[in-house]
Amino acid sequence: MRQRLFIIITLVIVVGVLILINAASYIKVEQALDSEGWPNRSTFNSGATGTRALYDFLHESGYQVARWRESTASLLSFSGPKPATIVIVGRTAVPFSKTDSKELLRWVEKGGRLVIIDRNPSPSLLPRSGDWKITTQVGSYPWSDVDPNNLEQITKDVKPISGSQPTLLARNVQTVLPSRFAAAITIAPEKKSNDNQKKTANAAAEDSPGDSDDDEGSSDDPGERESHDGPIVTATAVDPLKENSPAPVINFATERGGLLVDYPHGEGRIVLLADPFIVANNGISRADNLQLAINVVIGNGGIVAFDEFHQGHGASHNALIQYFEGTPILALCGQFALIGLAVVWSRGRRFGRPLPLPQVDRRSSLEFVASMAELQQRAKAHDLALENIYGRVRRVLVRHAGLSNSSPRAEIAARVAVRSGLNRQELETLMRNCEDTINGAPTNARESLRLAKRLRELESKLGLGTRARDDRQRAESSDL
Repeated sequence: MRQRLFIIITLVIVVGVLILINAASYIKVEQALDSEGWPNRSTFNSGATGTRALYDFLHESGYQVARWRESTASLLSFSGPKPATIVIVGRTAVPFSKTDSKELLRWVEKGGRLVIIDRNPSPSLLPRSGDWKITTQVGSYPWSDVDPNNLEQITKDVKPISGSQPTLLARNVQTVLPSRFAAAITIAPEKKSNDNQKKTANAAAEDSPGDSDDDEGSSDDPGERESHDGPIVTATAVDPLKENSPAPVINFATERGGLLVDYPHGEGRIVLLADPFIVANNGISRADNLQLAINVVIGNGGIVAFDEFHQGHGASHNALIQYFEGTPILALCGQFALIGLAVVWSRGRRFGRPLPLPQVDRRSSLEFVASMAELQQRAKAHDLALENIYGRVRRVLVRHAGLSNSSPRAEIAARVAVRSGLNRQELETLMRNCEDTINGAPTNARESLRLAKRLRELESKLGLGTRARDDRQRAESSDL
């Protein structure tokens, strides 16, 4: 016991020292302020560079918006309601992997709508559209000394711009006010290979009327022409309404280049806005930025999911661990776990010389009584069994009558009969039969059992049960 007390005191001291060390070494990490150089574009951020104002406005206006906290690689295999639009705002805290980008673009090819609002988006999220390549160029980078709450610094020398053409993304928008850090979107045609150029030149030469050897004039049907080298070739007109043009559409443009561009990708569409300031908390209230943000984000309706997984708010994070992150609680739990393992390990190893296991006596106190009863029954010692019972009953009767043990049987029976109202003759007869049996009178098991039963009934009538009396006396002595 003393050794265990020493171990307990040692553990308490160790835990106290660990708590003091953690409390002394704990440094509260202050939350970093918003900065245009390192913005936080999450919908959970209510600061200047966040997008919580836009999310709350859309949610309260009845639009179906959600925070997508799963990896974008699970969009195609997601079993719940799938979003119609995925919105990625700004530079993400978790970069897009090759798998994420590939699966996201596959989702767009199957009819999804991807909205990218960033000054320098990842090239893996901007695939080519036919023969067109889309890139962005940032003319002015925001430094750390730029205050995102100071609109004069962010919109210095910037004029509101109007839509380049009447499109769905520009509806109900007169002017928008971007920041001076907005990127310029460049749309450049891809260079064709030499073989393609030769094929194009040959096709143009064959279709040229100056190079034709046919001097007989054109056919009556303008859609048909007879060739010297073959039969008549019919030219089929292409319906422009049935085939989507892969050329990107510039909805808004600045002096340096495009500001808002959208183009098809498979059965879906990709929208690129080159300035997150338009949808951020510090810029959404400028000019018609809010209406443009609604047009860009909502599109044709459906569930709009803001990507929060790559903003560092993935659903794989444990909420409890995330709540205590940055506090010494996690370190304390780890140290307690190590202490528990040390205790379990130490308890499982022998300390000192080996000791024999304690021998537990499983014998009951009634085993002796049962053994004696079996021996007496086998030996047919009925008088001995009756002697044990009668001797105790006679002592109780003598004590009840207030006499001594040497008093005669008749006197004991008379005194007990007077005090209890029992029949004196029957009591004396019972005592005499018992004494005769004990002294060697012939008897059997049935007669001995009958006498023992009458003795127990006598004790019960007088309230002189030896077991009950012994228990009562033992309780009284313990109370004293």
